Amino acid sequence: MAVHNRAGTQATQADLVNIPKLMSLYYRNIPNVEDATQAVSFGTSGHRGSALNSSFNQNHIWAITQAVVDYRKQADINGPMIVGFDTHALSYAAYLSVLEVLSANQVQVIVHQDDGFTPTPVISQAIVAANVNAQALTDGLIITPSHNPPQDGGIKYNPPHGGPAEGEITKWVESRANEYLAKQLSGVTKVNYGIAATMPWIESQDLIAPYVNCLSDVIDLDAIAKANIKIGVDPLGGSGIYYWQHIAETYGLDITLVNDAVDPSFGFMTLDKDGKIRMDCSSPYAMAGLLAHQDEFDICLGNDPDYDRHGIVCPQTGLMNPNHFLAVAIDYLCQYRPQWSKELGIGKTLVSSAIIDKVCHKHQRECVEVPVGFKWFVDGLANATLAFGGEESAGAAFLKRDGTTWCTDKDGFILALLAAEILAVTGQTPAQRYAELEQEFGQCFYKRIDSPISAKKKAKFASLTQESFVETELAGDEITAVLTHAPGNGAAIGGVKVTTANGWFAARPSGTEALFKLYGESLVSNEHLELLLEQAQQMIDAALKR
Repeated sequence: MAVHNRAGTQATQADLVNIPKLMSLYYRNIPNVEDATQAVSFGTSGHRGSALNSSFNQNHIWAITQAVVDYRKQADINGPMIVGFDTHALSYAAYLSVLEVLSANQVQVIVHQDDGFTPTPVISQAIVAANVNAQALTDGLIITPSHNPPQDGGIKYNPPHGGPAEGEITKWVESRANEYLAKQLSGVTKVNYGIAATMPWIESQDLIAPYVNCLSDVIDLDAIAKANIKIGVDPLGGSGIYYWQHIAETYGLDITLVNDAVDPSFGFMTLDKDGKIRMDCSSPYAMAGLLAHQDEFDICLGNDPDYDRHGIVCPQTGLMNPNHFLAVAIDYLCQYRPQWSKELGIGKTLVSSAIIDKVCHKHQRECVEVPVGFKWFVDGLANATLAFGGEESAGAAFLKRDGTTWCTDKDGFILALLAAEILAVTGQTPAQRYAELEQEFGQCFYKRIDSPISAKKKAKFASLTQESFVETELAGDEITAVLTHAPGNGAAIGGVKVTTANGWFAARPSGTEALFKLYGESLVSNEHLELLLEQAQQMIDAALKR
């Protein structure tokens, strides 16, 4: 995809979504469940859509929430539910819709005080903490479309382990919710929010202090304070914006917000590579506002709206590639967490850089390679058999300094603060640390391409096998493996990964869009990577025709 000619430039009025129209359609449009684009569909991060095309409306949220209530009953989950929302326009409306159903079903709900925003990792950490030796289990609903554009909405369910719900749970909830939509919400129990607010089921708490007060369990914040690290932060208008002041005051850190705007149109943003407003903290185009400050601070940090992703900006070198920071974080943690057992594995998605494998081998750590989706790391983080789980899309989490569980969902706060800890303890920026890894292991060349695909071919991805690929060479090298299941846990990829001694490619269909994602990496050169990706496209086309 070519880069838009306005990528990285300030959004104009013409780029902004019509918020009144969006909110009106949330309440007015009735989704047609017979239309697959309007039905409830849980991808790797919950149900997402927009009121503009009837894929995220009040009826969706009522149906999904009732389905989650039904699931809780049959799973014997009878403790409180923590509900949070981010700064997208549709999130607050959906939040009230959720409370209408939960209150009517007499589910005890915990929310942040004064209708405040709550980041994904805060809910995950709170669930984990609440369920230690608990008699009644706590779970959570998080209302967010993550980094997606302002017109989008999203909702995801985190069961009592605190992380993203497993596929069997989301399929159950999806099916039940669509049944409710097909029956015009017959069976959905709800009350008007004005009544729900007077009922005893909603409890407001301060969710900021418990999270912030425990951060020193996972990050060496004293080291950051003692080194006087000067930190610049751009919250990208996200749900964690009010946490930074508490972190600075609690631990004596020098933190400056370079952007304190909260605006549901996200009009302060610079446009992403495709010319759209997207709060992607791994994109240099979306992070252009923070990059303008990169030489004013020792390190700059950014996060997406629900704070499950991180962006690391170093002086002079700019925004780090997410794969590069994952490698640096793993390398550092393996050296500076002496209480972590050597038996703990390191989790990576199979589309993450091969340099992570090299770092793990260096530290004699098992590298556990799983399919795309943070849900595959949940069990390992929950039972503290994985020290770290990370995705190539700038999402990760890791254990406390003592080797026990911190949270089981992606935590953008701790990855961002880890970058400051690395600088404080080693005297090197994460970018400088990565340069040393490249000197040690060689350079890696990585790229991802999103390509359109028909519904028929998209459906066929799931049926691909090793026998679907008859080629023996890729970019001049012998093919060493054709994988349709992840080597770390044997789970289906939903696509394919093909490897050689000098590179690899992986392809999988998008869970929510009519496209497939092609990832590739070369250990040789950019030219070799382009050849690898060209031949990968040809191999996939041929396999889908067979």
